[in-house]
Amino acid sequence: MKDRFKLIASVYLLFVKDNQILLLRRANTGYEDGNYGLVAGHLDEHESLTHGAIREAKEESGVDINPNDLEIKTTMHRKQDDERVDFFFEVKKWSDEISNTEPDKCDDLSWFSLDNLPPNIIPYIKQAIDCYKNKIIYSEFGW
Repeated sequence: MKDRFKLIASVYLLFVKDNQILLLRRANTGYEDGNYGLVAGHLDEHESLTHGAIREAKEESGVDINPNDLEIKTTMHRKQDDERVDFFFEVKKWSDEISNTEPDKCDDLSWFSLDNLPPNIIPYIKQAIDCYKNKIIYSEFGW
């Protein structure tokens, strides 16, 4: 029997306050190094989207999030070398101070104006942020 086609699922966190968004600059990962993205990661097997988002927030920014403080804002079906479905959650509230807890993978973690993003932002991340700002709940990238 032929295996079913599988999509890779990823979760992304939109930390937004005072019209600013938290971005991290990737380093030493082999993927988009030197460019800004979001706190994010792949979903693990048998892991819900909210649990994955909470885990990634803790791993990459050192904060704890209550699942009730996550709100899905946009999704993206993305094609590069493979196909992915990306889920972008706005974080309504978090505990502790945000810090760079993975300095081996991230060399900057900073707040940027939603209206003035850095030029070296990963293109699909810019599209997702534009969708968030314009309340577009679904988009496609790379087709």
